[in-house]
Amino acid sequence: MTAVTVCASAFFGTAQVNNNKYPVFGVDVSNYQGVIDWELIDEQNVDFAFIKATEGSGYVDRYVSRNLKNIADTDILCSCYHFFSFDSAGETQAENFIKTVDKDKIQLPPVVDIEYYGDKSQNKPSRQEAEEILLPLLEKLEEHYGVKPIIYTTMPVYYRYVKENFSDYPLWIRCTQFEPEHLDWEFWQYSDKGRLEGYYGSEPCIDFNVFCGTMEELEQLVVED
Repeated sequence: MTAVTVCASAFFGTAQVNNNKYPVFGVDVSNYQGVIDWELIDEQNVDFAFIKATEGSGYVDRYVSRNLKNIADTDILCSCYHFFSFDSAGETQAENFIKTVDKDKIQLPPVVDIEYYGDKSQNKPSRQEAEEILLPLLEKLEEHYGVKPIIYTTMPVYYRYVKENFSDYPLWIRCTQFEPEHLDWEFWQYSDKGRLEGYYGSEPCIDFNVFCGTMEELEQLVVED
């Protein structure tokens, strides 16, 4: 893992990570990484992975089925994430994810990725508008998978939509400039400029993450059947 992190640190916008403090390393992927050789990824000290599954109420990532099938042959703990839409109902977004991601295909809790897209950073939805979509989405996922979903988000979105009413959900924070020591996070995405061998899509980089704890503590998050 040390060699991997040094490679990532050569890029602007990659936070410095203390590997002794955060020894559990992971990646997240989507169709931009294309076809992935998960056995080769596994050989590069990757402990966990989050795979994009769905977006909004109708989009399904074209590689999610292949990724879930092939990662099952490795020791990598995995889950899937859903890209949150401010523009469709939470119930139908949950249904999209649930019909795409079987319970028995993931080990870690499902993830809801809430961040600005399009013109949303300039035309921010109100907190009430976001909560009316986010709450039923989270509740339906928790009911189906039997565990609180993880919320992935950025700093601005965290403070606007998550901190006040959703801080009891496990947090996966994106912060590529510095360690977010002031937040109580489970996962930290510290770089979007990482490089590994074993993926063959249009995007040459891959997101790097760490878990706030030991491998034994990560295994405690595994969802029981």
